[in-house]
Amino acid sequence: MRHLYIVGACGSIGCQTLDIARSNKDEFKVIGLSVGSNLELARKLIEEFKPEIVCFRKKEHIISLSYNPIITYGDEGLIEVAKYSKYDDEVLVNALVGISGLMPTVEAIKAKKTICLANKETLVVAGDIIKDLLIENDVKLVPIDSEHSAILQCLAGESKADVKRLIITASGGSFRNKSRSELVGVTKKEALAHPNWSMGSKITIDSATMMNKGFEVIEAHFLFDLPYDKIDTILHPQSIVHSLVEFNDGTIKAELGCADMHTPIQYALRYPSHAYSQGESLNLFNLNLEFKELSKDRFPCLDYAYKAAAKGGIYYAVLNASNEAAVHLFLNDHIDFLTIEKIICDEINNNDYENIEYNLENVVSISKMIINKILLRYGVEE
Repeated sequence: MRHLYIVGACGSIGCQTLDIARSNKDEFKVIGLSVGSNLELARKLIEEFKPEIVCFRKKEHIISLSYNPIITYGDEGLIEVAKYSKYDDEVLVNALVGISGLMPTVEAIKAKKTICLANKETLVVAGDIIKDLLIENDVKLVPIDSEHSAILQCLAGESKADVKRLIITASGGSFRNKSRSELVGVTKKEALAHPNWSMGSKITIDSATMMNKGFEVIEAHFLFDLPYDKIDTILHPQSIVHSLVEFNDGTIKAELGCADMHTPIQYALRYPSHAYSQGESLNLFNLNLEFKELSKDRFPCLDYAYKAAAKGGIYYAVLNASNEAAVHLFLNDHIDFLTIEKIICDEINNNDYENIEYNLENVVSISKMIINKILLRYGVEE
């Protein structure tokens, strides 16, 4: 029995993880949940799975229940869920969005839980710190993202010395068929209409700007311990090949599958087993696989991610925080789509952060400072 703690349970990844737990009750037991502001869904999930500890987003979100779990709320509540530990074989599924996912990962590692990670920001802002903690606590981290899950599978049994490059595929997002000039005036509704995947709003916008792919490059660097010049991206509109690995002898291995996140979630939960899947099987007939250049001129946010990585240190947090604030502003109708890029570019080129020491405390504080600064610039409070 694997004992699951799911933070971000009401989101897309959280709900799909609970689908798997629901269908495999002899294998997975839910011990802890954090839920969002959708209180109707939250009540349904809590009453169904009856976790021992529950975290609500805010104090005013706390609802009455038919039983008496430990009730927590806010960022401190997320930490309590991450630290709670009573069983063998405990797993934290981090499905949170944003910098709020960092500290639950840190505390779960210290509590010796296996980490199944969908929260990109954990590795984007603090990859080196997380790697050290994993080694110190002898804890395993398994990626949930379909791209990194694909790379993990392609590298199984291979020597890192034989790897020429990792190739991360990108669908191109909602605007993959639009030119730069055609992006002027695009709407939030258009940006949220992803052609292939059903995802949360934040990651869907990140897919449209291609910042999501920039984050995945940074994650791959820390997950697979390869330099950035060995990590490439490529446009693959069908989202069937989830990523590839090229070896020194010219061999390329690829992982193919349907655009269904149940599959990489199951693989992370059962790693390294390819046990029975409730997901859809890929129909190999009539596949039409296209691969195209992913242009940094067309998608400058991808370039900003490489620039932040070149600067390193605290600029990982600068990249994420400026993007987090900009996407929040766009989703709440305070800026247009192209202003997201401008906000990120300005912060990456800001040299005021150069002398700030890269440590966990500063990553958290600088992230909050940048987010608040950008939001206040547009008259918005966090």
